[in-house]
Amino acid sequence: MKFFVSLSLAVTLLISCNAQVEKKEAPELPEMIKGVSFVATRDSITAQVVQPFKDYNASYVAVHPYAFMRDLNNPSVIHNTDRQWWGERISGTKYTIDMFHKSGLKVMLKPQIWIGRGIYTGTMQLPDASRWDTLEVTYEKFIMDYALAAQETNTEIFCIGTELESFVAARPEFWHQLIQKIRAVYKGKLTYAGNWDSYKNEPFWDELDFIGVDAYFPVSDQKTPDLATAIAGWEKWKLELSSLSRKHNKKILFAEYGYVSADYAGKEPWQSADESRAPNEEAQKILLQAQYETIWNEEWFAGGFLWKHHSETSRRGFEKLFTPQGKLAAKTVAEAYLKY
Repeated sequence: MKFFVSLSLAVTLLISCNAQVEKKEAPELPEMIKGVSFVATRDSITAQVVQPFKDYNASYVAVHPYAFMRDLNNPSVIHNTDRQWWGERISGTKYTIDMFHKSGLKVMLKPQIWIGRGIYTGTMQLPDASRWDTLEVTYEKFIMDYALAAQETNTEIFCIGTELESFVAARPEFWHQLIQKIRAVYKGKLTYAGNWDSYKNEPFWDELDFIGVDAYFPVSDQKTPDLATAIAGWEKWKLELSSLSRKHNKKILFAEYGYVSADYAGKEPWQSADESRAPNEEAQKILLQAQYETIWNEEWFAGGFLWKHHSETSRRGFEKLFTPQGKLAAKTVAEAYLKY
């Protein structure tokens, strides 16, 4: 009798173990961030602006409220004023984020500054210590206001700065303290958008969740690059990115990436197309395809945000701008985002 009880118990345990094995699910893969940057609007928006992002098969939208600095002699960062567009003020930013969330899209909030006369933020040098102090105080207010907005809207990713390399180099301690202050009010993921030629030098990658890169790496000198050439052009950058990812044990996020739809788009991808360059949708399409095939399969890569989509189609010069809307590259992006 004891033999039959023991045998029965053993069979029951075996069946139970098999059932647990059958129920065990495969480990969940990390989410690929398939993002598109959204240009802030002059006036309030409706849910109709969401559909193009669905058409791209995007999972994320980057929202970009700008602040403004008059010039290097007057470095106060001015933000959230009545003179700014609706989409750049805090109320408009929060409304925009909520609208995308309600549509099932996730958000990265990426506040940025614009310096008068188009002075590049990454190389600004202020005349004296007092002006650096002014920049610190006003930039912190700007970023903390939007960090709080990010927390209040449950925004998934917050970018603490964009292409501010000289500011970081001049005042590194300010940035370490700023990150701590942001962490105290915002509980989501943090990144910073370092420019493609200087992102390796940032001193705070270990304090953030992603290594953010504005990925305007030169990959081809051709007017219309062939796919093989563009893919080969990524090889040295791919090694550089993977090495930094391993060093800090952080994934790489392309906080911005993209190409103008013009001749020689892969030569200096950070440049807008002037009158000397003809429209070239094929170049934009091929360059994007090369990036997807080269980078987006890598285990160290978290995804990226395509630069950029305009909801206001009345602007001039769409034919050569970074946006893929209405161009051959729109299908390239949608197919890649569906795949990944």
